[in-house]
Amino acid sequence: MAYDKFNILTSTAVPLSIENVDTDQIIPARFLKATERVGFGDNLFRDWRYNNDGSPKLDFVLNNPTYSGKILVGGRNFGSGSSREHAAWAVYDYGFRCVVSSFFADIFRNNCINVGVLPVQVSAEFADKVFKAIETDPKTELEVNLPEQTITLKATGDKESFDISGYKKDNMINGFDDIDYLQNIKSEVIAFADKLPY
Repeated sequence: MAYDKFNILTSTAVPLSIENVDTDQIIPARFLKATERVGFGDNLFRDWRYNNDGSPKLDFVLNNPTYSGKILVGGRNFGSGSSREHAAWAVYDYGFRCVVSSFFADIFRNNCINVGVLPVQVSAEFADKVFKAIETDPKTELEVNLPEQTITLKATGDKESFDISGYKKDNMINGFDDIDYLQNIKSEVIAFADKLPY
């Protein structure tokens, strides 16, 4: 399933300065029944966002109109716990296109890349700068440049590089998942297969 192409994203950010956010907190297990990647955003951080009666918890950051944007800035060890893909689906379906953290669980990181959410791992020092900048001014913008593999605080010019595999980077720039990539090189695969001896 193709997703939005990712090149350069400039956006305000939503700060979630909680460490060790696991996938059950991102999307509780009771919402994993669907097999399509739609509708999960409604239940992103469900138990943190809503009371038992369905009313929003006003002290949770996603319910605070002060903060908005396509970038979620999380605390260290974001996406730990079970390997459920639905956690990445929920992040994407809510509208986030990038998650910034000083450390990601590997499986969550890969699941994000596979559905079009760019996980940007930064140093703890840079993450702290980002949180402080957003606290000072909620309209603070970040620029995430995938081709250059950099993240920049627009107000100060502070910049840091991040890592991503060349294959995944190319897929994100083109809006490909693994199947789209294979479909895109189908003619090359067929040409190669035709040259094989039988």
